[in-house]
Amino acid sequence: MTDSILIIDFGSQVTQLIARRLREAGVYCEIHPFQNADAAFGRMQPKGVILSGSPASTGDIGSPRAPDAVFAAGVPVLGICYGEQTMMAQLGGRVETSDHREFGRAFVEIQEASPLFEGVWEKGSRHQVWMSHGDKVMALPEGFQVIAVSHGAPFAAIADETRRFYGVQFHPEVVHTPDGAKLLSNFAHNIVGLKSDWTMSAYREQMIEKIRKQVGKGRVLCALSGGVDSAVAAVLIHEAIGDQLTCVFVDHGLMRQHEGDQVVSLFREHFNIPLVSVDAADLFIGKLEGVSDPETKRKIIGGLFIDVFDAEAKKIASDGKGAPEFLAQGTLYPDVIESVSFSGGPSVTIKSHHNVGGLPARMNMKLVEPLRELFKDEVRALGRELGLPDSFVGRHPFPGPGLAIRLPGGVTREKLDILRKADAIYLDEIRKAGLYDTIWQAFAVLLPVQTVGVMGDGRTYDSVLALRAVTSVDGMTADFFPYDMNFLGRAATRIINEVKGINRVVYDVTSKPPGTIEWE
Repeated sequence: MTDSILIIDFGSQVTQLIARRLREAGVYCEIHPFQNADAAFGRMQPKGVILSGSPASTGDIGSPRAPDAVFAAGVPVLGICYGEQTMMAQLGGRVETSDHREFGRAFVEIQEASPLFEGVWEKGSRHQVWMSHGDKVMALPEGFQVIAVSHGAPFAAIADETRRFYGVQFHPEVVHTPDGAKLLSNFAHNIVGLKSDWTMSAYREQMIEKIRKQVGKGRVLCALSGGVDSAVAAVLIHEAIGDQLTCVFVDHGLMRQHEGDQVVSLFREHFNIPLVSVDAADLFIGKLEGVSDPETKRKIIGGLFIDVFDAEAKKIASDGKGAPEFLAQGTLYPDVIESVSFSGGPSVTIKSHHNVGGLPARMNMKLVEPLRELFKDEVRALGRELGLPDSFVGRHPFPGPGLAIRLPGGVTREKLDILRKADAIYLDEIRKAGLYDTIWQAFAVLLPVQTVGVMGDGRTYDSVLALRAVTSVDGMTADFFPYDMNFLGRAATRIINEVKGINRVVYDVTSKPPGTIEWE
C-alpha cells in the first residue's frame, strides 16, 4: 500500500487544490467527503490527515465533523480554515462568529518557530496569505500554542507539537498564499515523514499490475473520444493486456479539423492497437439539428454515443473470441471528486456527457478506469511516459459534446464547417505565435448573431465569431489570456478572409470560477 495522506473534504471549492499541491510535492493523497471519511481512514491507513475548508460554520446544527479516529490514531493532522475550527471545537477549544471577518489578502506575523514553517517563515517575519472566514478560534485546547497571528485572527496558525496537530486559518493551497505550497510540502515531508516517490513511472507500473489483476483473461472495450484522457487510458491498458483490448472510436462529426483521422492513424499505425472506427456523423448531426439548449445537446450526444457503442460492442462480441466483460474509460480524479462532493458539486450539469455517470444496466460491463486517481496534468505526464507524441498529449482539452456546444443554437453541417475552419485558423495562428503551450484552452464559438458588414465594395450579412483563450494551472479555475492587439488583428483578418460566412470577430475576456472553463 502506498504511503499517503487523507484529505477530508468539508465542502470547500478549493479542496482539490490541496491535493494538487501535495501531488506536486511528490506525495500521494486522496480526497474523501467527511461523510465517508471514517471508512476511507480505515481503508487507507494514511500517514497523515488534512482537514479542508468549508462554507459551513462549526456553530451550525449538524455542521460537518472529522471522525474521532483521526485524532486518536497518533498521525499528524493539519486543519485548514474550517478544518482548523472543527479541530478546535472537537478537541475542547472554542470557536465563535466574529465581528471582524477576513476575506481575501491578509498578512500573518510569525510568533514561534515550527516544523510547519521550517525553511520558509522565520519567527518575527510577516507574510501574505489568503483568508476566507467569518468565524474564528477564541480559545485553544490544552497542548496547543499560537505560532502565527493576523489582524483578524489571533489564532491564524496554531500547533500542538507533541501530538503533531496543526491548524491554519488561511488557505495555503491557493496561489494567493505565495508560500502555501511550501507549507504543505513541509507538513507532508517534515512532519508526516513521506518521501517524494509519487511519480508517473511508479504509477505506470502499479496500474499495469492492477489492470492485469482486475481483467485477468477477459476482453476490454475502450471508448475513444479523440481526447487525451481516453487515449492515455487505452495505451496504458494495451501495455497491460495487449490485444485483449479493442478500442471503439465513434466519429460523431463534431470534432475539430482532421482530429478523427489523427486518432485512427495514431492507434492503428503508431501503436498497432485493435481499433474499430464508426462514422456516425449523419446520425448525430441529424438528431441535433434545430436543438439549441446546451444541456439537451449533451444528453442527445451522450445517449446516441452509448447506443452506437453498444451496437458495436454486440458486433465485437459475435466475433468468436468471447464477449467483452469490461469497458475502459478515461475518468479523471476531478470527475470522481465532483461526483461525491459535499454539496453535490457542479457535476450534475457540467459532467453530463457520455463518459461520466456510469453505464446503462443493459450493457452489463464492469468499468476499468486507470486514470481515476490522476489530475489532468498528471495524465499528460503519464502519456509522455507511455510514448504518446507530445503534439497529441499537449493538446488543449476538448469536451465530449465537441463543437456542438460551441455552436449556440441549432447544429447544421454548414455551421459546423464554418466553425471548424475558423477554429483551425485560430489555433494555427496561436501555434505560429508560440503561444499554444502557454494557453490552457483556446477555441472559437460561432454565435447565433448576424451583423451587417462591408467587405470590399459590397455589403455582407454574416455571422459573428467569438474567440476564447484561457490560462489555468490545474483546469479548475481560468483567466482570459492577455493577447496583444497585433495577434488578434492577424487572427481576425485571416478568419474573415478565408472563411466564408463570418464578417466579424470578437474576443471574450471573462474569467471563470471553478468548473466553468467551457463556454455554453
